Amino acid sequence: MAPDDAPRIAIACQGGGSHTAFTAGVLARWLTPEVLDHYNVVGLSGTSGGAICALLGWSALIEDKPELAKERLDAFWAANSAGSPPEKIINEMLLAAFRASHYISAPAISPYSTPTSNWSLEHLRSMLEQTLDFPAVTARAAEVGADAPLLLLGAVDVLSGSFKAFNSHDGEISPDAVLASAAIPNLFRSVPVDGHLYWDGLFSQNPPVGDLLYAHPDEIWVIQINPTERVTEPTSVMEIEDRRNELGGNLSLYQELNFIEQIDKLIERGALRTDTYRPVTIRILEMNRPPSSERLGYASKLNRDPSFLRSLIEQGDDQAGEFLAALRFEQAWDAGDVDAVLGFFADDAVMRAAEPFRALATTRDRAIQREFLTRSVGAGVSIDHNRKQIVKRTHAKWRVRAMIADRRVEGMAVADFSGGQVIRFALGTVDMFPLDPEE
Repeated sequence: MAPDDAPRIAIACQGGGSHTAFTAGVLARWLTPEVLDHYNVVGLSGTSGGAICALLGWSALIEDKPELAKERLDAFWAANSAGSPPEKIINEMLLAAFRASHYISAPAISPYSTPTSNWSLEHLRSMLEQTLDFPAVTARAAEVGADAPLLLLGAVDVLSGSFKAFNSHDGEISPDAVLASAAIPNLFRSVPVDGHLYWDGLFSQNPPVGDLLYAHPDEIWVIQINPTERVTEPTSVMEIEDRRNELGGNLSLYQELNFIEQIDKLIERGALRTDTYRPVTIRILEMNRPPSSERLGYASKLNRDPSFLRSLIEQGDDQAGEFLAALRFEQAWDAGDVDAVLGFFADDAVMRAAEPFRALATTRDRAIQREFLTRSVGAGVSIDHNRKQIVKRTHAKWRVRAMIADRRVEGMAVADFSGGQVIRFALGTVDMFPLDPEE
């Protein structure tokens, strides 16, 4: 395990239905010695499917058995998949019905008008209780007390409209709290908890981020399920609904992240003096949009096909690995270690740069790359840790800055990773990106 003075990280898991199987793969990779020997995980948060993944990862840390995280995450998603022939048929019928609903008018059915919605929630409760011994885990959390990692599960109070983050330090973690975070309004009935009625928090805190600051993290690692960008304009009803869902799911997340970023900038400039808040680095791992999302739209998030869920878990593991490679690359850059930075580059890696930094024509020549890095990494081009660092697919982006001719300039550094190595790298303005994969 990491020493006490190791950087403190909190992990926030965005919700997104079946797509959060991706989060299971990420957490299974992050809650291993590869991370835990160098970082202290002081908090996790999640909403909907992200809440379930955060809960299972947190439970392994609470029991001081992080190796159980992968076992429990795999067990839950295996149980949640449509494995039997009847379940496969139901899954296909559900997806077909959602696709048809965009073209054929049908009466909307309230979840209060069918027993299926209640059965679905109870089925989810059963899967959770089979995967996790709630009394044992919550008792262990109470025993450890304030030193235990914080867990927050996002939901929204149906009647008051107020956001709710069920808090492990307040003894609020229970199967009901998880169900409240997962109760999608048009599919499930609201879930009563302590005299209040709750729905899924997808459009409130997705996931809770601000409250993670109570765990005093140095960094917050966000697992983002909803894509930030889209290549083509959504024109069909299905595409428009899917994009609205993505934008709505990202709204609260980026509001909270941007607030933290602004506070970091104020502290750096000396405009905000506080003993209770310190700068927090934000890192985002954004899931690559699954091909089924293009075909099925929002219904893809309801797909419980076993092969689909396994592919997302594998994708999460792969992207988590490239995230960690990008983090090691950044650490070498911060240290100004040109040899270490160059050691990340594949033999045929491409490099280029443009204003406001020293221009460099596209090159694969290792000697030229070394000379360029010596005059940039070793001469004051630094990463701005007050700005979000983003890893999307295998594509890592950092905001960077430097003093050139007594003038502060800002730009962006981008690296494409494959197997932990940099295969393309560029330094320049935002307009240069994304990188051309044909280079």
